[in-house]
Order: sequence, then structure tokens, then C-alpha cells
Amino acid sequence: MNLAGLRALNQQVEQEASFLRNLLDEIRKVIVGQDALVERVIIGLLADGHILLEGVPGLAKTLL
Repeated sequence: MNLAGLRALNQQVEQEASFLRNLLDEIRKVIVGQDALVERVIIGLLADGHILLEGVPGLAKTLL
């Protein structure tokens, strides 16, 4: 891969990272105190996988 290709790839990664940061910021406006859970749910969705949410009532599992 040449230098121009690396720059293009780096720019693409930065754009995607910015999108994910904005997504997390918006979700955190609604779901407070569940950062690790939200990040894991997003990772599961991006990986096209299944997610099992477990926890006590009232932790916004249904909202997610």
C-alpha cells in the first residue's frame, strides 16, 4: 500500500470514529451511567452479532 492509500485509509478511519463518537454522545443523552453496556451493544451490532442483555430491572435494557 502506498502513502496515498494509507492517507485515504486513515481519513476513512477518522470519519468512522467521529461518527461513532457522535452516536455514543447522542445515546448517552438518553441512557445515563451505562457506558460499557452501550459500547458493547454497538460493538455487537457492528459485528453483525447477537447480544444478550442481562441485569436487574430499571437499567434501560429495553430502551437499548
